[in-house]
Amino acid sequence: MLTPSRVRYRKTQRRRMKGKAYRSCDVLYGSFGLMTLEPRWITANQIESSRVAINRVVKKFGRMWIRIFPDKPYSKKPAETRQGSGKGNPEGYVAVVRPGQILFEVHVQDNPEMAKEALIRAGHKLPVKWRIVEKLELR
Repeated sequence: MLTPSRVRYRKTQRRRMKGKAYRSCDVLYGSFGLMTLEPRWITANQIESSRVAINRVVKKFGRMWIRIFPDKPYSKKPAETRQGSGKGNPEGYVAVVRPGQILFEVHVQDNPEMAKEALIRAGHKLPVKWRIVEKLELR
């Protein structure tokens, strides 16, 4: 599972997720990418299950890149706890994604259908609306 090796602060504030992504909006490494269409937190477990889904399709025929990393800790209070008495303990890590951000990239030599199928399977594991985008060849 993806977790940061260390964080500056153990507990972070939630912050707002409004606005579009201005970084990592283009497919840089692979031939196809999975682009998110809405803002959301994506947990480390969801990223990992998407990675496994892509690898099951692509296997040794292609390559995959993960463009997001869960570096934000989120906290939860225990069940059946009264309100008050401070913030809960860190529960896990999330990646904050905004509309237009590329989450995964895949490249399969001479088989674009396999790359698209891998990204579709990965997208079904994620809690966001998404679409598959192709790399723009600049000439």
